[in-house]
Amino acid sequence: MATFKNLKIIFIIIFSTILLSSCGGKFPGADARKYPEDPKKRVAKNIAEGRSFRMSELGKGSRSGVFEFASSNELWRASLDIIDFMPLTSVNYGGGIIVTDWYSTDQSSNESIKISIRFLSNEIRSDALDIKVFNKKCLTQTNCIISEKNGNIIVELREKILKTAAIYEKQKKEKKKK
Repeated sequence: MATFKNLKIIFIIIFSTILLSSCGGKFPGADARKYPEDPKKRVAKNIAEGRSFRMSELGKGSRSGVFEFASSNELWRASLDIIDFMPLTSVNYGGGIIVTDWYSTDQSSNESIKISIRFLSNEIRSDALDIKVFNKKCLTQTNCIISEKNGNIIVELREKILKTAAIYEKQKKEKKKK
């Protein structure tokens, strides 16, 4: 009985080794040859490259490699406020994207829209947002045509989001002055 258990353990170890080695023989992570052996030098290199954070720096001004929480990012808040009437499918602050579900003004309509907002920067400027609007027209419930809309609605959405974000930023600065 004891030998059967030992055989099971040996089999699991061999199987795991084969499984892991079949993935290219490499474990995920960095190439150790590219980083210094001394931990203090590695830490200094990571800090210099902006791949670190310190508890004492949280809440201070933004710099490369430091991300603010979603509630303090004016573009993010403004975008959510502008499309708050639409149901959301995916909201990922870390990935910088908001995707709505299909939305129609009434149940009897055979036409609906979907909006995707991708954040390219935290700065309030026109090229910080990549907005896409999709239109779905259905003849029957299973026969639908989906197309990407261009033009006025994207310009209006971008303008409204940027104006609202600018207002939020102004309020934030006034609050800091007090």
